[in-house]
Amino acid sequence: MRRLRNVKIVATLGPASSDYDMIRKLFEAGADVFRLNMSHGTHEDIRARHAIIRQIEADTGRPIAILADLQGPKLRVGVFANGSEDLVEGATFRMDLSDAPGDLNRVQLPHPEIFAALEPGATLLVNDGKIRLSVNECGPDFADCTVSVGGTISNRKGVNVPDVVLPVAALSDKDRKDLEFACAIGVDWLALSFVQRPEDVIEARELAKGRAAILSKIEKPAAVKAYDAILAVSDGIMVARGDLGVELPVQAVPPIQKRLVRGARAAAKPVIVATQMLESMIESPVPTRAEVSDVATAIYEGADAVMLSAESAAGQYPIEAVTTMHNVAISVESDPVYREIIEASRKAKRTTVADGIVAAAREIAEATDIKAICCFSQSGTTVSLVSRERPRVPILALTPLMETARRMCLTWGTHCVLTEEQDRFKGAVISAARAAREEGFATESDQIVVTAGVPFNTQGTTNILRVAPCDERLIHRVDPE
Repeated sequence: MRRLRNVKIVATLGPASSDYDMIRKLFEAGADVFRLNMSHGTHEDIRARHAIIRQIEADTGRPIAILADLQGPKLRVGVFANGSEDLVEGATFRMDLSDAPGDLNRVQLPHPEIFAALEPGATLLVNDGKIRLSVNECGPDFADCTVSVGGTISNRKGVNVPDVVLPVAALSDKDRKDLEFACAIGVDWLALSFVQRPEDVIEARELAKGRAAILSKIEKPAAVKAYDAILAVSDGIMVARGDLGVELPVQAVPPIQKRLVRGARAAAKPVIVATQMLESMIESPVPTRAEVSDVATAIYEGADAVMLSAESAAGQYPIEAVTTMHNVAISVESDPVYREIIEASRKAKRTTVADGIVAAAREIAEATDIKAICCFSQSGTTVSLVSRERPRVPILALTPLMETARRMCLTWGTHCVLTEEQDRFKGAVISAARAAREEGFATESDQIVVTAGVPFNTQGTTNILRVAPCDERLIHRVDPE
């Protein structure tokens, strides 16, 4: 099954998309990666959806990536005696550690780590930023605030603290259990919430022990400030615009999105743009024009993937949402302006032999009538480097490792093919030519570019490039035994 687009689509599974028929329809409509949200559903639910995806993978013969999204610590207020209270702008309000039911003057905030980090002048945001409190005075067990923006505050509403780096681990006890469970059943990517510092990512990587790649969600101002360091220790990035838009002024999010996408591209690491991309399609079969423009903008920026959340997990029109994303991608990528933007933003620093090989592969492919760039890869690193170049021709990612093939499904422009292990370059060229023909990328009269590393089956050895015919008889004629 060949996709006629380069950007990938991530679809979240949930109550609206939990059986074989629906998940297969989502895959056939264009979903390349399925997201399992660990915030919702039991381990049994997650295991069942994972098994269905793997069955579809076997039935269709195409690798499919699975992304498990960890919940992260949730900071919430306690409960109110009346269930809720209306806070008025200019009023005073206290948060403290007392477990007594809240009233119009105070409520419990059962997180001493927040009080330890607060300073006068800091801001507390409640209920996705709908209520804004300014801290006047604080101590180890209280914060006296002035209501800057009022509203209704009710039981267990979420609290955001945008101004400080909180001494809170990115992994809660629940997350640690979920991480081990997800790795045990065999997910390909782990999305890490509440990242504030590179140490958060390093901790998750140590727990994963190589069983899954780590994708850092950039959703806090502290993560934006430490982005370069976080990117360096991550395998991928998610631009989580929902929480960013709560903790930062909404007008700051679009330029941050552009910077995060370009940084990940330069580092040859996949980047997902997420949150509210087709929000209206939860209840409507047709998106708004603004939502279509939003999806298109992410694709014009060169994002590896765009993501559906509630649209495919709990919405009334999950298949239509995936189809819409697919159609927008086809339209954008056929626009000549798209190539102009993509190529103008190609600013990778090339310092290694592998960098030079993949850059040469792209230039040769674009200067001549080459049908595809075929990459043999053990870890997926070479494929990521080729993808960073954003070539005009398809990328065939060839690997003998199913785990690598699945992870590469998140990478821009890749068509992943499971192949036999090779010990000689001639065999690799023949295998690449065969795959290009069988997968519909070329005919016997066409040529392809093949990249690989010698010695074979060793990570990080990309050092060879060849323009090869797709006719195996010609390969044998040029390279006799």
